[in-house]
Amino acid sequence: MAIEQGFSDFFYAAPDGLSLHARIYGEANSGHWPVVCLPGLTRNCRDFHELALFLSVQAKRKVVAFDYRGRGQSAYDADIGHYNVGIEAGDILAGLAALSIEEAAFIGTSRGGLIIHVLAAMRPAVLKAIVLNDIGPVIEAQGLAHIRSYLDPTPRPRAYAEVVRSLRGTHGADFPALTDADWERMASALYRETKEGFLPDFDPKLVETLTGLDPSRPLPDLWPQFDALAAVPMLVIRGANSKLLSAETLEQMQTRHTDIETITADGQGHAPFLETGSLPGSIAGFFRSGGAAGLARSNARELRNLLGSAAPS
Repeated sequence: MAIEQGFSDFFYAAPDGLSLHARIYGEANSGHWPVVCLPGLTRNCRDFHELALFLSVQAKRKVVAFDYRGRGQSAYDADIGHYNVGIEAGDILAGLAALSIEEAAFIGTSRGGLIIHVLAAMRPAVLKAIVLNDIGPVIEAQGLAHIRSYLDPTPRPRAYAEVVRSLRGTHGADFPALTDADWERMASALYRETKEGFLPDFDPKLVETLTGLDPSRPLPDLWPQFDALAAVPMLVIRGANSKLLSAETLEQMQTRHTDIETITADGQGHAPFLETGSLPGSIAGFFRSGGAAGLARSNARELRNLLGSAAPS
């Protein structure tokens, strides 16, 4: 338990019996959906720590941040074929069942957003509002190849300062907006200290799931799954320097979804740090308003109140 840090650890069994982990922030609030946070390919629940604290304390919501199998405190899988979004979506549903959560708002970063698309097919009723962080139904192959390039081989820094320098050297050009504190948080979320030095906190075999990727060939899209989310309020955050979610895809998402709001995070790449700048407040506001359409109605009411009797009839 780590309640003094604002969260507690929760362990549960996957459908195949593998031990999985999640962090729980805050308490259930009958007036608000809980928020489920799903990280990227090799990331873990620590990515969401600052945002989860904000949503649990300031927005009074229960927040559950998951570690997929092979990441963070979840057990590694001996079969790397099980590292796929279909099985991981099933793992999330098992965790929600163990927590008696039947519906929630979801935040999905990168792979987490892909899992949300799968959940739209598996259990659409669980999705009440969605934040997609730098991910959409079209994944740019060049962006995925970029991810593979910095995952293999993974460095093994001997000192924490080396971890920070390595991350900044690899990602700095895409994230000029980040501060020293942001880079340090990234390092602490990504790495764990061992006798061999600082190691990325995921099963090294995960990298093997990207072998055979051909950047010259487009990847299968998820437009049918995206269209299945048409009734769910959605906020899409794109890093201005993203190589994975193109501006063209984002524009098409806006034309195909009737209740969508978008934010471009300047000075950030794939994927934006959700705890930075105005993003926590924007995410909380999106959930509070009931989605983009609700936010627009709220803004219109505020404008009418501001204009008062001066408004034209």
